[in-house]
Amino acid sequence: MISIVYILMTKILMVCLGNICRSPLAEGILKSKLSPDMFVVDSAGTSNYHIGQFPDSRSIQIAKRHTIDISNQRGRQFKISDFDTYDVIYAMDTSNYQYLKGKARTNVDQNKIKLILTEMDNMPTRDVPDPYYSGVDGFLEVFEMLDVVCDNIAAKLLSNNT
Repeated sequence: MISIVYILMTKILMVCLGNICRSPLAEGILKSKLSPDMFVVDSAGTSNYHIGQFPDSRSIQIAKRHTIDISNQRGRQFKISDFDTYDVIYAMDTSNYQYLKGKARTNVDQNKIKLILTEMDNMPTRDVPDPYYSGVDGFLEVFEMLDVVCDNIAAKLLSNNT
């Protein structure tokens, strides 16, 4: 007799503008906190500026400082079919959140979209700043912000799966 076990995996998508700075960091950070047997974490951009490109070298550098390797990620653009694939879609800022809301086809799609920093009660801002035009310090600030919120997201996800 063959028994089939279906494992339901929670699928999370991180979204920013170009998919080379914030969302690759968020993807790498959250992946480092969750089991790949139970969770899929990916990232995308709302623009087509960096399709196929590696994350920004400063994102790779900051992640590496924290023992997270994002160097194999590649930029991709958000697709409407991502609504069918992912359970939760986190936008890094209000602009990308509004873009995703505008692409949603149904209330189910709408309900999957969240601003990532709304997962923390004490964040002084709702937007993860885009560090692209800043120095390494801007990337470190973004990493630290995302690390805190991803701790909270991971704790919530893990408590829901037990």
